[in-house]
Amino acid sequence: QFLIGTSSWVVLMRIMSEFGSEVLAGYTIAIRVMMFTLMPAWGMSNAAATLVGQNLGAKQPDRAEQSVWKTGQYNAVFMGVVSVIYLVFAAEIISWFTTNTEVIHYGALCLRVIAAGYLFYGYGMVIINAFNGAGDTKTPTYINFICFWLFQLPFAYLMAITFNFGPLGVFLAITLAEVLIVLIGVVWFKKGYWKSVEV
Repeated sequence: QFLIGTSSWVVLMRIMSEFGSEVLAGYTIAIRVMMFTLMPAWGMSNAAATLVGQNLGAKQPDRAEQSVWKTGQYNAVFMGVVSVIYLVFAAEIISWFTTNTEVIHYGALCLRVIAAGYLFYGYGMVIINAFNGAGDTKTPTYINFICFWLFQLPFAYLMAITFNFGPLGVFLAITLAEVLIVLIGVVWFKKGYWKSVEV
């Protein structure tokens, strides 16, 4: 799972490099800012995985499921608050790290577009980690592969290069891939197969 995610980011960086050093710098700053604020959200998603494992171990699958939905809601609220801050103050935040106006422009654009999907991302990371907590590591691996390699990367290239959307095409691809992860993850999670995984 980690390899699929990180390798897709490397390819996205390669696509972004086509648009010059200022664009790449803005993108890099925005991603680093987002990674910092994602730490509490990752903490909550890891907590959800722990709760799933504990409740399944105690033969309480319904309670395990409820813990995931509740944690997902809390995470979505947190991410929603962060997204509002990013949407309103994106340029100001990026300007803390650079005075280059072009870098600020593209960094702020990246922050705003990706933050628009933060509500979904908050839910998505909880759902994916819930599968891991249940011992079902195959499902999140497949979901990540489909959403990152079969959707995000081709879509990013098509939008950014083929259809000349430039950096915006890459940012849209990132956001839409996260939305797709949630949609697939929620549908599969509701099926409940993870409750009977043998560890």
